[in-house]
Amino acid sequence: MIWVLQCFFPAVTLVVLSGFPAAVSSRRDVLELGDADFDYLATEHETMLVKFYAPWCGHCKKLAPEFEKAASRLKGSVQLAKVDCTANSETCSRFGVSGYPTLRIFRYGKDSAPYDGPRTAEGIYETMRRQTGPDSMHLKTKDDLKAFVNNHDASIVGVFSGTDSPRLAEFLKAATLLREQFRFAHSTNLQLAEEHGADSECVLLFRPPRLTNAFEDSVVIFRDYLTIGSLRRFIRDHIYGLCPHMTIENRDRLRVRDLLTAYYDLDYHHNLPGSNYWRNRVMKVASKYVGRGLTFSVANKKDFLLELEEDFGMGTSDGGELPFITIRTRLGHKYTMREEFTRDGASLQRFLEDYFAGRLKRYIKSEPIPEKNSGAVKVVVAESFDQVVNDPDKGVLIQFFSPSCPHCKKLEPVYGELADTLRSDPKIVIAKMNAVANDVPLGYDVQGFPTIYFAPVGRKDEPVRYQVTHLSPHPRLEARWTSATVLDKGASS
Repeated sequence: MIWVLQCFFPAVTLVVLSGFPAAVSSRRDVLELGDADFDYLATEHETMLVKFYAPWCGHCKKLAPEFEKAASRLKGSVQLAKVDCTANSETCSRFGVSGYPTLRIFRYGKDSAPYDGPRTAEGIYETMRRQTGPDSMHLKTKDDLKAFVNNHDASIVGVFSGTDSPRLAEFLKAATLLREQFRFAHSTNLQLAEEHGADSECVLLFRPPRLTNAFEDSVVIFRDYLTIGSLRRFIRDHIYGLCPHMTIENRDRLRVRDLLTAYYDLDYHHNLPGSNYWRNRVMKVASKYVGRGLTFSVANKKDFLLELEEDFGMGTSDGGELPFITIRTRLGHKYTMREEFTRDGASLQRFLEDYFAGRLKRYIKSEPIPEKNSGAVKVVVAESFDQVVNDPDKGVLIQFFSPSCPHCKKLEPVYGELADTLRSDPKIVIAKMNAVANDVPLGYDVQGFPTIYFAPVGRKDEPVRYQVTHLSPHPRLEARWTSATVLDKGASS
């Protein structure tokens, strides 16, 4: 089969490379480990974050400076380390590293858990900082509680009747499992809950003080039977509220649902009133659509400029000081509000009415459809994908590539040779699409480059990923033979 080496996007992990032009000391804060000393050195650290990487991986190079900055900030509390898997294959194989970058948390040298947190320096710092100290902070007084909840993030506080409470034991188990994502504290002073309307054991969820508003409660009380599962569901359903502040760190958790986001010059550090001015106007409209399956958020447009430009075609001047609005569904559908945001919220309400009525046209990022497309390998763009790949009478092999991917370039002559071989078959199409410049359609999971799928006749909604199983002594010949066999079977099915 075609040989393909993929540099996976960092879904659950990160990688380090010493390419950041900061002080050499920041690089020294990242411990280098290998086959010879991993077990010996890792056991010396209570909590350690290890990145498994390859020097050629572009995503690793991009993330290296963020990891190094986080290492400097965490120095003395959490050790950050890296392993070059091209030179230390035994260690990487032992911990199941199959793509780069990969990042895992270790405790005294033992593999504890995958790292599922954000991939910015600030996000790594905040996530790993929560990995130190107790799973749940013990609060004794009202001043302790006030200080704990006065935080940028939401706070989960359990209040119990005594240290022997079975609910407290279950709460602490949940805190151990969820500490990476949320802040936990507990108290055996029931008076702490009284001023929040509770007179018995309960869990209080405090939303961040900066997000206090007139449309919802700042504190939500959990009184149901407490288990790890029930507490997890309670936090999931209530922690963000009606309109949370979306950041680079929490965007993936918010986007598991259909999400409307208002982007503007939001800055809670320097302009709290101005940041909440537009948020309150979004919330006034959003409160009318609770329970309709759409969630809402606000975000600093400066943090998402590149994403807005690439995913929605928006420029830095769009909207001026006014918010500009997007909807991104969990299935990947995208919509933009082109009407100017009005201060009374009327334009936003019209946009939402059109969205729920199905009148909005989806935004699709696409290169222009090529005027000439006579080559053996057909060039596909997002706007022509349905016409070419979903042609009901043809089986189509589609390669998703990146222009900067070295493996894609290596594959190009083999792919072209395959296309020439099958060019005379009217039932077969060999195609490729730039997955950086075009939206990848639903049903195609592209996590690295190159990624190849086959869309067979009669089963266009079930594309088959073209998997690599082994290397051949004659890979070019094997690519031609195997691909032709697979395509012939798919086309006739």
